[in-house]
Amino acid sequence: QVQLVESGGGLVQTGGSLRLSCAASGLTFSSYSMGWFRQAPGKEREFVASISWSGGNTFYADSVKGRFTISRDNARNTVYLQMNSLKPEDTAIYYCAARTALRPFGSSRNEAEYNYWGQGTQVTVSS
Repeated sequence: QVQLVESGGGLVQTGGSLRLSCAASGLTFSSYSMGWFRQAPGKEREFVASISWSGGNTFYADSVKGRFTISRDNARNTVYLQMNSLKPEDTAIYYCAARTALRPFGSSRNEAEYNYWGQGTQVTVSS
């Protein structure tokens, strides 16, 4: 049974930082590329960042480029999202997701490509 468990969310002031973690179990972690998505109140879920199975390739949404960093530790079956210079518009539930690395990494922005999803962690940025 595949499980993705996010942690590290919380309340932070504008300009602050948070580090999200997503621990995976029940799958061969290094066979999956990983992504972070978010959903703000009243909005559709959107892509934030993705990382290839090896960590050698990454994509970011324009809205977070230069502020967020995605990374992974295959030995710990964990993917991270370091979020710096947070803004109120970053407030959302953040989800991690896994997609088989057999698919081209170029389509990793598409949430329909993902096989497994976590339950999400709330990030709230106060102004």
